[in-house]
Amino acid sequence: MYLTRNALGQPGQSGQRGRSGAPAGGRRTLTAGVLAGAALLYNGWLLELSLPTGLDYRHSYVSELFAADQPFRVLFGGMEIACAVLLMTGALLARDLLPGAAARAGWWALFGFGASSLADVLLPMGCAPSLEPACEAVHPWHTVTSGLVHFFLFACMVLFCLAAASEPSRAPVIRHWGPLLLAGALVSAVITIGPLVGHPGWHGLPQRAHVFLVGLWFALLARELLASGVPESRPAGRTP
Repeated sequence: MYLTRNALGQPGQSGQRGRSGAPAGGRRTLTAGVLAGAALLYNGWLLELSLPTGLDYRHSYVSELFAADQPFRVLFGGMEIACAVLLMTGALLARDLLPGAAARAGWWALFGFGASSLADVLLPMGCAPSLEPACEAVHPWHTVTSGLVHFFLFACMVLFCLAAASEPSRAPVIRHWGPLLLAGALVSAVITIGPLVGHPGWHGLPQRAHVFLVGLWFALLARELLASGVPESRPAGRTP
């Protein structure tokens, strides 16, 4: 029985290898670390609380921190770029580490999120609309990339929640916490559209709550990879 399980490549055996040829256990750990790093970088906006950015976090978008005319654009834009690269790398590394077509599609959606986030930084707002009344709040290209960011984010979250529902024993962390994060991220994202519909003000707080929840989502994916990679214990008294 022991030889048969090894031959079939059951999870938890030291000889299991992923499609890339690297041991799956090591790849899980590496990917989890990459996603955890992305979670921290995605909430790098917290540095604005200790820096003289000139922006009021209650009434400004996070993306205003790396608008083209802002003093700390290199710092905040650099963290966004690093986060995007980590997310794309993590998505490629993890593409076959969770079972099911929905999970595989979820990793590709995460890759799309990272690519869109990268474009979001490379096509920034020209100025900070919360500081300059004459500055247009809706920057055409930045609005497109931001829309893609949200599309891929919610596609990723929905796909992984579906994957966890169909394989509950293989994705217990996402099954428990995923729907809650999805609901919170969706509600907070909707509340941030005030300036886009002619009602600016206080949109900064819900957007920062949204960004914080998205960072938690990346951390959740990292935790799931570690949890789902733990081999099941053999029943007591059972011989190989």
